[in-house]
Amino acid sequence: MAYSPLNPKSNSHGRSTSLPSRPHPLILECNEHLDSLRASKATTFSSLFLSQNIRCLQDLIECVEKLTHLPLTQDVLLHEREEKWVDGVLDGSLRLLDVCSAAKDALLHTKECTREVHSMIRRKRGGEVELAAEAKKFLTSRKVVKKAISKALANLNATSKSSNISSTTDKDPQTLSLITLLQDTEVATLSTFQTLLQFISASTQQKSNGWLSISKLIQAKRVGCSEVADENEFAQVDAALQSFVFAKTSKSEETKNLQRHLEKMESCIQEFEEGLEFLFRRLIKIRVSLLNVLNH
Repeated sequence: MAYSPLNPKSNSHGRSTSLPSRPHPLILECNEHLDSLRASKATTFSSLFLSQNIRCLQDLIECVEKLTHLPLTQDVLLHEREEKWVDGVLDGSLRLLDVCSAAKDALLHTKECTREVHSMIRRKRGGEVELAAEAKKFLTSRKVVKKAISKALANLNATSKSSNISSTTDKDPQTLSLITLLQDTEVATLSTFQTLLQFISASTQQKSNGWLSISKLIQAKRVGCSEVADENEFAQVDAALQSFVFAKTSKSEETKNLQRHLEKMESCIQEFEEGLEFLFRRLIKIRVSLLNVLNH
């Protein structure tokens, strides 16, 4: 989706319009949702944990969207339009859409392959040879998905390291609270998407030590590969596919095992897709609101 670039406009450097002395209820509500994400902890990154975090993120993003429509927020953006932090928020809004799209694409590709194998099992089309061939195709497609996710995560880490969040210590407290909220929301959203992408790829790699790191924001604990596999429906399907393809004896038990894990993953994918679609629509609205204000 293409977005129009900002039109450069002159702006006098007068005193910035600040928010009222008492924070707006929406700002307080946004911070409550942000605190909920920060307080979220888990011994494993299970689908249940991720679903809960996505729902919490939905509440936060919906609240931020409402915040961007407030006249007081728009006044601050207009008066601060030439500050680096405004450019950072605008760039971040596009970065959020990009990584959300990457997660949606990964889920869609995996779902399509899942349906092909699952349909063949249910309808008992062909025999074990045909099913094994389809399972091999699925394994190949999983490698493609993992490679795409790895590239998306690498790009994400690269952009986060190159991002310069300007110093805002000279701002009044209320304007600073808005700036901090918008920047922290980007961090929380990117961190949640990063965890989701790693979950989809069944990756256990450590995150970078940059500002994107979930460990600094959500304080979630990492676990070993075997424990992640026990909680990760995508890893379970990967293992079941491997077992089915390379089984030397009858594939009857492996087929049942694969079918069971495919059903669990399909349910997981559906829930993630619904959450991401909600977030994607809201993120588009936030970006459009920002562009409308800054192009005014």
